[in-house]
Amino acid sequence: MATDGAVSGRRPLPRLPLLLTAAAAGSVIAAVVAVRVGGGTESSVPGIEGPGAVTTWGLPVVRTLADVSAVATVGALLMVVVLLPGGRRLGEDQLRFLNRAAASAAVWTVASCATLVLTLSDLFAQPLGTVLSPDVVADYVVTDPQGRSFALAAAAAGALATVCLGIGTARWARAALLLAVAGLLPPAFTGHSSAASNHDAAVISLALHLVGAAVWAGGLLFVLVAAFRREERTKDAVRRFSPLAGWSLLAVAASGLVNAAVRLPSPGEVFTSRYGLLLLAKTAALLLLGAAGWWHRRRTLPSLTAGNRRGFVRLAAGELLIMAAAMGLAVGLSRTPAPGVRDAALSPAEELLGFAMPPALGDFPWTPLFTQWHFDPLFAFGTAAAALLYLAGVRKLRARGDRWPVGRSVAWCAGLVVTVFATMSGLAVYGKVLFSVHMGQHMILAMSVPILLVLGAPATLALRAAPKGSATGPREMLITLLHSRYVRVISHPVVASALFIGSAFAVYYTSLFETLMSSHLGHMVMLVHFLVVGLLFFWVIIGIDPGPRRPPHLGRLFTLILTMPFHSWFSISLMSSTTLIGAGWWSRLDRPWVEDALDDQYNAGAIAWATGDIPVLITTVILAIQWVRSDRREARRVDRQIDRGDAGDPLAAYNAYLAGLHARDRRPVPRETPKRPS
Repeated sequence: MATDGAVSGRRPLPRLPLLLTAAAAGSVIAAVVAVRVGGGTESSVPGIEGPGAVTTWGLPVVRTLADVSAVATVGALLMVVVLLPGGRRLGEDQLRFLNRAAASAAVWTVASCATLVLTLSDLFAQPLGTVLSPDVVADYVVTDPQGRSFALAAAAAGALATVCLGIGTARWARAALLLAVAGLLPPAFTGHSSAASNHDAAVISLALHLVGAAVWAGGLLFVLVAAFRREERTKDAVRRFSPLAGWSLLAVAASGLVNAAVRLPSPGEVFTSRYGLLLLAKTAALLLLGAAGWWHRRRTLPSLTAGNRRGFVRLAAGELLIMAAAMGLAVGLSRTPAPGVRDAALSPAEELLGFAMPPALGDFPWTPLFTQWHFDPLFAFGTAAAALLYLAGVRKLRARGDRWPVGRSVAWCAGLVVTVFATMSGLAVYGKVLFSVHMGQHMILAMSVPILLVLGAPATLALRAAPKGSATGPREMLITLLHSRYVRVISHPVVASALFIGSAFAVYYTSLFETLMSSHLGHMVMLVHFLVVGLLFFWVIIGIDPGPRRPPHLGRLFTLILTMPFHSWFSISLMSSTTLIGAGWWSRLDRPWVEDALDDQYNAGAIAWATGDIPVLITTVILAIQWVRSDRREARRVDRQIDRGDAGDPLAAYNAYLAGLHARDRRPVPRETPKRPS
């Protein structure tokens, strides 16, 4: 009996080439209409003729083709790496999707190059033939950030079009996927978002929006292709894609809301401006896609599991057409000026910081540290995702009757709360204008947050909650990472301590600090670096998660005792220095309420000194407790052996106990985490 739509009387499924052509055409048409409605074709300077019809109408077309092909490249590689995982060597079905990734990357390369030259024509309001000169194009790429962004995207796409044809292992396929995602990001750091008053939030939210949309739309495209062609393991791909689509929907909606809030001066502009109307159209498309996803989970996915692909293919085809139209609307939205953007003039502080210069901090209790909040999408979305994933893992363990210590969940959530406070409260605001507050932010991220997060044991939770899959599944990839030579090297106590202390000297006593402070991306990288090296160091000292051959508890204590004097030395060097660190950055800021920058630097050293002792004391107490508990567990194990008669000689049992104490911390990470009884 036919279960796939071959029953007479039913309309046949649409042909795949016709569907893909309709999606591409719909995206281009939506982009052209959106540009027309949004006023992207109107001349912004009276008296200037403009770049001509070829640039005016060709630019949104090639931008749309570049976006569509970029999404297709990400989707094809997503099928290879995530949705159809296999062994270390790629199978035939994965190689077919790699060929499709190479083809779409070639289109992406050509469309990105065309976008570059048409944007140059549009920027100078000159016909395409006038600016189409190697010298002019090269100067645009070298000197203009927007030109560099399109050139980087074209370079990434060209590299993918070349290397995807020769990839044969899962490791290189993962690298290609990372390169494809990275190729999406450069244009996000230029254009309207980078010129907004709160440009850091606008840029980061746009980058998250692009990645979420690419994963969502690209994954759906090739899941649909697999379903059309009745390829093997289509059901597995759909099953893996379903939760990924849900997370992508959440990321696209949240980042789009943040970007709209930054770009629109007031909520009323949503209904009265051209930009707001296009935004409403995108929102309507998003709601339709969300409803389609809900219907997939409720009806079509169970039907597909039962062997009937008809309902899934039809709904997914409609979903793809809506996504294509939404991508066209996004191109038109990028060509539409936001309300008031032409009239708004950023102050020097807003251009440097992304927000207005805050008022004087004042004396104790430094109230602005608790009232001056600044939203950071990266840390906001990152901490929210970390909390949701952790709690979902705990819920999964409890649903199958497993236990998870409440204290670990409390420690993890508390660490995330402190992270939010350090990166979005007044510490983040004044951390860019006062070295002393910046140092407090550094100490919290490097010495307080890591203690809480490593006690949450996220890797242990992931190993117990993640399902067993193929050799490239998430659980297996985590085990491979924990066993890798890279982790074995950086988790060595000497290396971890050197990174923890040495990176502070490398950042503050070179020109790197001034360079990183000069851009939001650099400042964000610096904060993430402090957090990561802190996590690494305290994981080696008090971490619960498995790791490669850690030293015994006494060795960890010596590591802690030997490392902290260097931290004190760093603090004393700040207090005694007569050279202003990052002088170029502080001189660019107009801070009338700062009387002496060297006094503020002295306060920074004092904060580093004072805040270093308390975390060390807490870490020592935690290490001692872990040491005592470990001895008790080993003693109970020996007692159980004696009770079972495994060690009838008490002296032999005692010797076995001492041998266990000597070797317990030198055991490698188990390749398979044992199952706990239900």
